[in-house]
Amino acid sequence: MTKPLSPAPSFSATGLTDRIELIQTFVRIVEAGSLSAAAAQLATTQPTVSRRLQALERSLGVRLLQRSTHAMKMTEDGERCYERAKELLAGWDEFESELRGARQHAEGTLRVVVPHAFGQKQLIAPLLQFMQRHPRITVEWLLHDRAADFISQGIDCAIQVGEVNDPSVVAIHLAEVPRMTVAAPSVLQGRALPRQPEDLAGFPWIAIPAFYRREITLTHATSGEQRQVGFRPQLVTDSLYALRNIVIEGMGVAVGSSWVLAEDVAAGRLVQLLPEWEPAPLPVSLMYPYARFYPARLRHFIDTMKEAMPAVVHQAVGRGAPGVDPGGI
Repeated sequence: MTKPLSPAPSFSATGLTDRIELIQTFVRIVEAGSLSAAAAQLATTQPTVSRRLQALERSLGVRLLQRSTHAMKMTEDGERCYERAKELLAGWDEFESELRGARQHAEGTLRVVVPHAFGQKQLIAPLLQFMQRHPRITVEWLLHDRAADFISQGIDCAIQVGEVNDPSVVAIHLAEVPRMTVAAPSVLQGRALPRQPEDLAGFPWIAIPAFYRREITLTHATSGEQRQVGFRPQLVTDSLYALRNIVIEGMGVAVGSSWVLAEDVAAGRLVQLLPEWEPAPLPVSLMYPYARFYPARLRHFIDTMKEAMPAVVHQAVGRGAPGVDPGGI
């Protein structure tokens, strides 16, 4: 039979420093897996760790851990306490850092997921700007085109090109990436130059399913009229760089980010089709999971990206071909 917890002073009667120490000890026990391992990590004795755990349980009036000779398991109350304790300690650390002026000297590791193409080129300049401003921060720059799994992979934030449909994350709009419709000159040989969006349906197409697969909507730059073009793709890829290279080789028509394609249009390797009919630009968002507190390194990264991204997109497209409207395609 479980022995009932004896009455003890409430948290309000306990010093703040003592309370933080008890909570830190409990979290360390859970993460270390045993009282003895926690004691070693805390540079104290196992009886001391056991007394702190008992004091926390008495103060809260609940049993946090079920212990036997060979095993230790959190109770349901313990699981709830553990999750809240981690938030509390993270907030306390942030509070102490801010009071000590650490906002100006953020440190630690920041894990960021970025799209392959965007992360290899367009985002490098703002990344370097961020690291120069905050030399004590280590960045893990992870290139993934799939959705970030923030919890299991320990991701702090992700930059995504395209619509954000996940209600469980905070999404900050950074900029919009213009797109254009292109083909290699060889694709146009022996064919009538397309005059209307419907004319594109008869061409072979290359698709990138994250943004379009069997149809694309084009909007007239002057009138705002919209036309939908349906097609059956001849080839599908998930890589923007692969799409560019495949189109240059003459495999078909494609819609892609202007910052990738404009230089090839300027050089004559590609031809922009129907420049007055614009594919919708793609939003660029910075995402991170909801939390009570956010570390200074994440807040600084968000600030840097919000500041830098519009100029990054504008400058990239502005280096495109003469006669190509950088703001609309």
